[in-house]
Amino acid sequence: MRVLRHDASIVERWFTFSLAEQLGNAGSEVSRALKWRTRNPEIAQGALYRALELIDLTLDDPRHRTSVARLREICRARELLLDFLVGPNQYNSSEAALQRYFDAFGVAAVNGRSRNQARSGS
Repeated sequence: MRVLRHDASIVERWFTFSLAEQLGNAGSEVSRALKWRTRNPEIAQGALYRALELIDLTLDDPRHRTSVARLREICRARELLLDFLVGPNQYNSSEAALQRYFDAFGVAAVNGRSRNQARSGS
């Protein structure tokens, strides 16, 4: 049984989010982990655990099970994140590259919401 760090209400709603929203939310925790990794490792570790939980929930989303390429990319992002923050950084990742990768999903999520609101007239 997995211990959840996020509130159960988030878990219930998670599968209603688009992929961009899911990875954008995970990216918020990645940003916190990157920001705090040298200043306060305890805070950084908590943010990393929350990011991993959100990435794992994204991997559990049945909508993503139909695309091997999508699953592979999500798994690779998880692997690079762990390699950079707790591993030997064998892929020579950088904080800036990880930040750009996850920020792109946040921007896409906001743009997607804006387009949907414009279409619905809200």
